Amino acid sequence: MLQKLTRSQIVMILVFLAAAIYFGFRVIANKDDGKLRASGTIEAVEVNVSPETSGKVKEVLIDEGMAAKTGDPLLNLDDSLLAAQRTVAAAQVDSAKAALATAQHNYDVTLQNALIAEQTSTSNTWRVSAPDQFNQPAWYFNQSEQLTSAQAAVETAKKNLEDAQSNLVSVSGNISNANFIKAEKDLADARANFLVVDDVKKQAENAADNDGLLTASYDNYNDVKDVLDDAQTAYSDMLSTTAARDVLDARGEVIVAQQEYDAAYARLLALQTGTQSPAVVTASNALDQAKTALAQAQANLALLDAQMKKLTIYAPMDGIVLARNVDPGEFVQPGAAAISMANLNELTITVYVPEDRYGEISIGQEVSVTVDSFPGQTFTGTVSSIANQAEFTPRNVQTVSGRSATVYAVKLKVSDPEGRLKLGMPADVLFTK
Repeated sequence: MLQKLTRSQIVMILVFLAAAIYFGFRVIANKDDGKLRASGTIEAVEVNVSPETSGKVKEVLIDEGMAAKTGDPLLNLDDSLLAAQRTVAAAQVDSAKAALATAQHNYDVTLQNALIAEQTSTSNTWRVSAPDQFNQPAWYFNQSEQLTSAQAAVETAKKNLEDAQSNLVSVSGNISNANFIKAEKDLADARANFLVVDDVKKQAENAADNDGLLTASYDNYNDVKDVLDDAQTAYSDMLSTTAARDVLDARGEVIVAQQEYDAAYARLLALQTGTQSPAVVTASNALDQAKTALAQAQANLALLDAQMKKLTIYAPMDGIVLARNVDPGEFVQPGAAAISMANLNELTITVYVPEDRYGEISIGQEVSVTVDSFPGQTFTGTVSSIANQAEFTPRNVQTVSGRSATVYAVKLKVSDPEGRLKLGMPADVLFTK
């Protein structure tokens, strides 16, 4: 007498049957003819078309199920903001071109005037004989050589001036010279104050009603004059000291070094004629800056043009639109899948072959493919790749015997020139020898 099955027993039987069907249907080795069979589904490479920039969708030019060729526009993003920015950038380019034209004109005129002046200077130089202390005439060295020497003289004079100034600071800071330094400062302050008071006294003398002004100004003048006389006496009394000689010598070295530097720099400026003249150098720098500004403005315009081109999203391949995920008015972000496409001209099937039949498969091997939607019709396929590493089926098997059932993934390319096969169709595969 049969016993009534419980719910858990029924579930276990159904699971067992499903597993048996799974293994029997996924990889079938027909015991009758020994041919290798397997099952899978029709697949194709799917591509998610995404914008490279964010923006609001202006229009969608294609819908689901429609075919597209490589380079066909799929959707447009709103270009109003970038178009306004481009107008500004284009105006900046025009302004930079005008500035460059002005700078070029200024440079040409400045250079021409400098060359004329240089020619006049050269003519005068050729008429001058060489000084007695030199063996060469004035024109013997060319301008470049003279400029190099003049620049070296300026550098030497500058170094001597810096050394003299540093020595004066050192001498002035020497404590043994402190009294003379103070006498110098007192005299300088007294002279400055005296000049002010003396000027006021002269103004008082010229005043119309000068009795009160003159008396006050004279009193102040006499007081300041006494201070100046005392400061002058104190300073003069110290002139014979060693400190005075050290400080005065240091001051003299600074004055001489300054004069030598000024003379060297003046000679350098005098030699800077023609293309080396300061005016030409300044005009040349302005011209270079104008060229740089134009290049920058043109680069900004080119950047905006490149960004505007990215507002139209194009089909990356020949294929069919599987999904349209955006509508006009929506805001999209870079990388968001706006449209999904698949190339139905390159269909594939992935099947799994048991380890003991692995040796029967080879790259380029032809297979026969059948689908339930077209009974009695056979499609042709070829083996395009074979996995180098085995995997378990199913992946979550916990038993030793289950884990020993390893399979290899085999990818097949399917030929369907008439476009009858669709993605997701179950397909049976027969490997021919």
